[in-house]
Amino acid sequence: MRTQEFLNLMNEHQEKHLLFEYVPNRFVKPNYHITEVKHLKIDSVDCGARTDSWNETIVQLWESPKEKHKKEYMTVSKANAIFNKVAGMKPFDLDSEIKIEYSNALFHTAQLFVNDFEIDNDKLIFQLAIKKTDCKAKDVCEVDEQVMEASCCEPSSGCC
Repeated sequence: MRTQEFLNLMNEHQEKHLLFEYVPNRFVKPNYHITEVKHLKIDSVDCGARTDSWNETIVQLWESPKEKHKKEYMTVSKANAIFNKVAGMKPFDLDSEIKIEYSNALFHTAQLFVNDFEIDNDKLIFQLAIKKTDCKAKDVCEVDEQVMEASCCEPSSGCC
């Protein structure tokens, strides 16, 4: 999901509570805080020696151990106030992909893609997903998409 679409949904549903589903039927707990908003510029070189660059928006969530008792989720309007403050200090690249960075005791730290959303009565639920890593130079490395072999990155392969 692009940052613009995410923020538009937030603006359209300010009266709702904001939930994040990090795996199917598992939600970030109501005691979460938005602890950081990152504006990243990625400059990369892939294994086929091609360069690329793009921007990402990363929203970090953290569950406060002091608020484990909390039952009510953050409102979209409160989250919107945070995003508006951030935008006033460091403008968003509205075309960038938005990701949610999250972990808990049972789930490793990950940057999760916003895969979809759902409106459920008084809730705006962002459904998150993990994308697997991928080879961007399949054509150069002659990687068979059906069978990803460990040998694709051997020195004799012509890539890496």
